[in-house]
This record gives sequence, C-alpha cells and structure tokens, in this order.
Amino acid sequence: MPAIIRKTLLHKETTFIEGGKAAPVPLELVAAVAVIKNPWYGLGFVEDLRPAIADVAPGLGELLTAMIIDTCGGGDKVEGYGKSAIVGLGGEVEHASALIHTLRFGNHYRQAVGAKSYLSFCNTRGGANAPLLIPLMDKNDGGRRSHYLTIQLAIPDAPAEDEIVVALGASNAGRPHHRIGDRYQDLKDMGHDVDNPAAV
Repeated sequence: MPAIIRKTLLHKETTFIEGGKAAPVPLELVAAVAVIKNPWYGLGFVEDLRPAIADVAPGLGELLTAMIIDTCGGGDKVEGYGKSAIVGLGGEVEHASALIHTLRFGNHYRQAVGAKSYLSFCNTRGGANAPLLIPLMDKNDGGRRSHYLTIQLAIPDAPAEDEIVVALGASNAGRPHHRIGDRYQDLKDMGHDVDNPAAV
C-alpha cells in the first residue's frame, strides 16, 4: 500500500545578510516534508521491513523530490542536499530509517539533481513539535565544507504516535562568507595525498 499521507509541508527561508554583511548570493534553504502513517505501527516487532519499504518509499521519494525541484526552479539549482525522518513515539527509529535509507527513496532525488555524493541524513524519534533537522552537503563533493548546512523546523502536530515525518532538504549555495576551508586543504596541510583523500 502506498504511503498514507496526512499532510505535506513546504518550508523555504532566504538569508540576505550574515554576520552583518550582505550575502554575495542570498542563501535559500528549502525543505519538503510529508507526515505519513507509520506502516508498521501496532504490528509489534516486524522482522522484515522490506515489503512496506517497497510499497511506501518510491512514491514518497517521487513526491518530495517534485516539491523540491518545483520550489527551487529545477534540479540544476540545487547545490546542497539531505534527508531526514522522525518516527513518532509509538514506533522504532528503525521505521524512520527504513523509509529514507533505501535507494527506492533517495534515487529519485539524486537523479533529479544530478548528484554524485551520498545524501546526508538524520533519523530520530520524537513527539509532536520535535525538531526536524535536515543536514545538507554538496551534492557532488562531500569534502566541500561550505555546503555543510542544517535546515531546522518543527511541525506543531506531528509526528503523532502512529506517524513518521519524512523530509528532503536543499540549498542553492553554501554558507555566505564561508571561510574555514575544505577537507582537501586540511589533508594537504597534514601532508596527505589530496588526489586520494579516501585513502586517509
């Protein structure tokens, strides 16, 4: 059965000034959120979560991706991206994880924005109005620290005990005035091979 969606939420914030200085490019943070019925709620301990994942995750990924792309004006406008889920207090953190840690969910977003890096993530359990945190990273370069951002919001009536909040996040740029360097500069400073940072 596809996701039973109680409601969706679209969040957008734009930062024009940071640190008292105008941003060269106003930073836009966008979150697309769905509040859904937990497909495993009330079933006790479910050994195999995969059947419900196959039913729920693809449509959810497609819906939230479309919301992000429409709001951002196209996949090419997205530079930073991430995902998050909060399961209600009647569920397991594994239920939140199940819906976002599957290619059936994330590949819709990766393909739509032409991404190479993995989707940064957060999965937690909480009650209504719990903070939803969506960590972001550069869609093509996990070592580009300028795009380490976090979208934070809360939904006053979600998640209920039997619900899961599922979200995708996006940014059009990195932090305004970023000046801490990136992972590769650190590796070079420490005498490591910057052409093969994964080996460190």
